[in-house]
Amino acid sequence: MSQGAIFATDLRACAVSQDPNDELTARIFLAPERPSRTPFQRDRERIVQARAFRRLAGKTQVFTSRASDHFRSRLTHTIEVMQIARSVAGALGLNEDLAETLALVHDIGHPPFGHAGERALDECLKRHGLRFDHNLHALRIVEHFELRYAEHRGLNLTLGVREGIIKHSRDYSEDEHPDLKPYFLGRRPPLEAQIIDLADEIAYLTADLDDGVESGLLEIDHIRSHVDILSDSYVEVKRRHAGIDPKFLFNEALQLMQNTLTDDLIATTLANTRAAGATTLEDVRDHPERLASFSSLAESQRIQEKRYLYETLYTCDELSREHDKAAEVVTVLFDFWMEEPQELPLGHFDQIEAEGLARVVADYIAGMTDSFILLQYAAVKRAIRR
Repeated sequence: MSQGAIFATDLRACAVSQDPNDELTARIFLAPERPSRTPFQRDRERIVQARAFRRLAGKTQVFTSRASDHFRSRLTHTIEVMQIARSVAGALGLNEDLAETLALVHDIGHPPFGHAGERALDECLKRHGLRFDHNLHALRIVEHFELRYAEHRGLNLTLGVREGIIKHSRDYSEDEHPDLKPYFLGRRPPLEAQIIDLADEIAYLTADLDDGVESGLLEIDHIRSHVDILSDSYVEVKRRHAGIDPKFLFNEALQLMQNTLTDDLIATTLANTRAAGATTLEDVRDHPERLASFSSLAESQRIQEKRYLYETLYTCDELSREHDKAAEVVTVLFDFWMEEPQELPLGHFDQIEAEGLARVVADYIAGMTDSFILLQYAAVKRAIRR
């Protein structure tokens, strides 16, 4: 019997319903039903067809695409998260369509240049009493910026997907965000949303080691001596494949490491939910803590690897120079449009009265791909010199 079959029905009673009449399948605007597709399948298709989703192909994950075509982009990372999330949801008997859709949309609010671009944009907004939060920006994208329908702005996604966009990786206070009150603030999100952040962790912990070795910034032996879960996986695959080139052993070890973390997430989430006595979605929502988690061993291994990546890869000289350049590009462009708002595209300029200039400028920058923002930067630098 497969693992999926073992787990398949255990948490089904806690899953989000596919019923078109359920609260979480409701949309802001009426939309005709499609009997051939569930509400969350329809959301998945709306997201995949969105311009903001397509732009993820041109946004940095860790390494910019200028360095190599082989490194993950924000889009390829998203697809890897989706594969893991759907696997976990299926094994636990949760709503696979919702988990897949949330995985596909979870990074749609990220600006260019990865986390370096996000930090720079946040610093720019702080000077104007505002902040940049990629989850909240993602909600603005799907509710306001995407223009595909004749009768309304936005993608008109279900309440379940919109809640998951906001809450998959953190909780928000109603006192600080009263506008988010409809999204069950103060209560835990469904398990389908809870697993997204952990699937994200599994995906990038695997991928960043892979891309780090591909870039030449990390060495396999050094990783093995500092990352226990990878080292254990490497020993196991070497036992199975004696005499194979170390690069192929490393690839196999990465896959085994990913599977180990995925299986641990499935087993621990199941055990947590059983221990909490949760048998309904309401039980999941009312639990004091999130029920989706890694075991204590896997969590300690996750923290060890994440610390290693920060110390050896994310803060290395080469990436630090890229991050500094990203901050410069974002800051120069933000300051330019704050001083010259008439240079904004007309569609953005028209939003200033309603949204405020700083937010409009940040929205414009956040939607750019790496290549487009560099073109804008070059044009602005020429204009400034004139």
